Amino acid sequence: MRTNKEKENVYPVLLGGQFRQANYRETFQAYNPATGELLPETYPVSEWPDLEYALEESHRLRLELASCPPERIAAFFDLYADLLEKNKEAIVRQANLETALPLEPRLNSSEFPRMISQFRQAAEAVRERSWKQAIIDTKLNIRSIYGPLGGVVVVFSPNNFPLAFNSVAGSDLISALTCGNPVICKAHPGHPGTTRLMSELLLEALKKSGLPLSAVQMLYHFKNEDGLKLVSHPYVAAVAFTGSKKSGLALKEAAEKAGKLFYGEMSSINPVFFLPDILKEKARSLAAELFTSCSLGAGQFCTKPGLVVILNDEAGENFLRELTAIFSSQPAGILLSPAVLENLKTAANNLKEAGAKLLAGGQPLPPPGFRFQPTLFSVPAAKFLEKPGLFQTEAFGTLTLVVLAETREEMLLVAQNLEGSLTCSVYSSLSEADEKFYWQIEPWLRLKCGRLLNDKMPTGVAVTSAMHHGGPFPATGHPGFTSVGIPTAFLRFAARHCYDNVREDRLPEELRTKNPNGRMWRLIDGNWTQGDF
Repeated sequence: MRTNKEKENVYPVLLGGQFRQANYRETFQAYNPATGELLPETYPVSEWPDLEYALEESHRLRLELASCPPERIAAFFDLYADLLEKNKEAIVRQANLETALPLEPRLNSSEFPRMISQFRQAAEAVRERSWKQAIIDTKLNIRSIYGPLGGVVVVFSPNNFPLAFNSVAGSDLISALTCGNPVICKAHPGHPGTTRLMSELLLEALKKSGLPLSAVQMLYHFKNEDGLKLVSHPYVAAVAFTGSKKSGLALKEAAEKAGKLFYGEMSSINPVFFLPDILKEKARSLAAELFTSCSLGAGQFCTKPGLVVILNDEAGENFLRELTAIFSSQPAGILLSPAVLENLKTAANNLKEAGAKLLAGGQPLPPPGFRFQPTLFSVPAAKFLEKPGLFQTEAFGTLTLVVLAETREEMLLVAQNLEGSLTCSVYSSLSEADEKFYWQIEPWLRLKCGRLLNDKMPTGVAVTSAMHHGGPFPATGHPGFTSVGIPTAFLRFAARHCYDNVREDRLPEELRTKNPNGRMWRLIDGNWTQGDF
């Protein structure tokens, strides 16, 4: 942080439908992680008056947004996507500069298309309207539908997805706006320039679509205490957070103490179980497959396998030997920031102190950039079971812990003592023994995660309505909701609105049985019906 405001060219924040000078005392700069150097652009750390102004603006237009025609919101999504596509080269170049994530295939051919796909899918779902789940009981004349919360949604974005999870372009923004809620976005300080470029296009799309210009506002950064004050403010209805467990829990406590909804993705170790017979068949290829998943994005995925459980028999020893050789021979990826590097050093030291055995890596690398050796630990299942919480701390980076069980019963005990995760994966052969053991361990793993995988690594997260990117605490704050998947992600920011004996012409269009506008699915007297009514 810098406090000297003299001769600084500080970028403005997006408040009240325009870019305006921030109210600030301190500024910050992003890093180029590949070199470790600060980038020249300067951004403000907003003081409370900026946050208060944003809250007042959002609160002022909550009724206007709540009654906004779905077609206008869909038009905004399409217009914004069009503008993003036209400016793709500049956006991905800036994201690469601020994160060191590779242009190809990560940013250009993977994450950017994913971001655009989310907007296109959302526009289609908004126009189709089925996500509102209209239910009509004509006998009792009671009807209900999903609608806006009636307050502000605050979005905190993560450092590891500068495009598809950006606060001004990700599923959280899309979901909150779809439901008719005003949104205040906090940029991640790791990629403010990327957020700035997209915010400029967002404002242009707001103007062209006819949505209120304050429907989405953006601040680059603010003090922790102001963040806690923001999420507990009376005007706020819900909070979306993706980030560290420490920060997430602090925000969660403040929000929920004030009665606000909190949807946080905070921590996940994503355990992978290799059943005994599969390692007898393909130990080498599975070791390579595991490392690829662990090192994807330099291990900075929330779905990175951080815990592996195997049987400590001959096949398990062969697998661990292969895995150690791979971890020892592969180059280190670039980490997103000095904070990620420091947290990775702390995690490695904590595992050593807890009694885990270092098999590969374990040390930071000298400049340029922020790098840490691919790191592999092992620990006996008996020691893991003594204090399982110590061995289940998420650490961004290529760091994985292998738990060595002496018996199948110990593997089962490890499964029973897992914390909640986004994912759990099970690899098994077609043998009778593995199949039998699978059905012993699966019921436990099914309750420990949001997404259960068979014979597949968890790092890929498809944007489909069937996807569930959530899980039991501490992976997220609520296991019933997902931050990925359209339209399923919408419902985090929707309230159920019920109408009892309300006149036909006073009902939302989706609840009318006489000539509603559009074609959609509705539940009428217990039967799902689609058509032009």
